[in-house]
Amino acid sequence: MIHYQGIDVEVPRELTVYDSLWVDKIISNYNRKTGEVFFLFCSDEYLYQMNVSFLEHDTYTDIITFDQSDHNNIIRAELYISLDRIKDNAQKMQVDWLYELRRVMAHGVLHLIGFTDKNPCEQIEMRRQEELCLSLLTEIH
Repeated sequence: MIHYQGIDVEVPRELTVYDSLWVDKIISNYNRKTGEVFFLFCSDEYLYQMNVSFLEHDTYTDIITFDQSDHNNIIRAELYISLDRIKDNAQKMQVDWLYELRRVMAHGVLHLIGFTDKNPCEQIEMRRQEELCLSLLTEIH
């Protein structure tokens, strides 16, 4: 389920349909089931306030993920993504912003599945898994 809150960025409406199917495909690819997975695309300020209020982090970020899973095989979560941050990061990395958005969406889901990125080895594996997830898009379109 994908929602929007206080954003000025125009998001293609097909994102809602195809990307919901894609997220389900990612989750099933890792032998998990999709429970309620909620994405909220928002502004930098909205996500910053959440980061301060809920995590006590005084920084801007591209994604905050709240895992609500109560069973190992069923993924339930709320994922909040700053489209302002996505667009800025995409410009810095010279990639399409929709590609960067999907990479971050996959990143959040991978954390829910159990992948971490705290050290360089884990970061390399996380990037590899993100690319694998992005490749699943071709099976949806």
